[in-house]
Amino acid sequence: MKKSKIYPIIVSLCLLACHASLAQAAESQTKVLRLATTTSTENSGLLRDILPLFEAKSGYQVHVIAVGTGKALKLGQNGDVDVVLVHAPAAEAAFVKAGYGVDRHAVMYNDFVILGPANDPAGVRKSSSAADAMRRIATQQSVFVSRGDDSGTNKKERKLWQAAGVKPAGDWYREAGQGMGKVLQISGELSAYTLTDRGTWLAFSNKLPLQIVFEGDPALFNPYGVIAVNPKRYPDINYAGATTFINWLTSAQGQARIGAFRVAGKQLFIPNANSDTAQAGSKPKTHVH
Repeated sequence: MKKSKIYPIIVSLCLLACHASLAQAAESQTKVLRLATTTSTENSGLLRDILPLFEAKSGYQVHVIAVGTGKALKLGQNGDVDVVLVHAPAAEAAFVKAGYGVDRHAVMYNDFVILGPANDPAGVRKSSSAADAMRRIATQQSVFVSRGDDSGTNKKERKLWQAAGVKPAGDWYREAGQGMGKVLQISGELSAYTLTDRGTWLAFSNKLPLQIVFEGDPALFNPYGVIAVNPKRYPDINYAGATTFINWLTSAQGQARIGAFRVAGKQLFIPNANSDTAQAGSKPKTHVH
């Protein structure tokens, strides 16, 4: 008789423990935030610097997927991430217009620079513009390493070739299909020219035999935007987490943290969530140093 009374109690306790475990699992799941972002924010060390502060403040654990901007937006388009942090304004606007993302918030900017070997065989240092620099490289058929991965940097490169009236092809033009850090390494090994964001260059500059051979053209402006994936299209995405992240990234604390990030004493990104450069595609009056 006593034995029969004990069994229901044990079963009830097991069910309670099971429910508690499921509740904890569900709660922990909502605290995971999936961020698709560019290799430049990862390679530069920015995310390693700022994310621990956000995680400690918010309780969210950020899972970072660092790929090119095109792939990052594709992950958002498929509902595989909750938020994207990228740098290709035209592609970002199309992403939002198609209903995959909700709004776009400016976060920061830096600029692109053209790197090359110290002896500058194509004479890029004499260029009058970024398009002229690319034209000189093509005319001399000096080796140029392209990311070739539909990243924000690759999109900018294609625009520069177009502005130069050049369709790059041939042995001198190498498409790596790699992230920025790897492309810088390859370019250094080949004594080649390449296009990079200034942040990643500063993070890698002491490891490479390359130099900045052209900079400062407003066409090289490089703005970053953050976009939440649309919860109406993908109800299961963590929109609350994405919103929390966006609010922090564009807050006074988040912006100050971005502005304070340095490599070898040099600032890599300029926060601009609340400035006159916040509109996608608008250019600062001077390039980043």
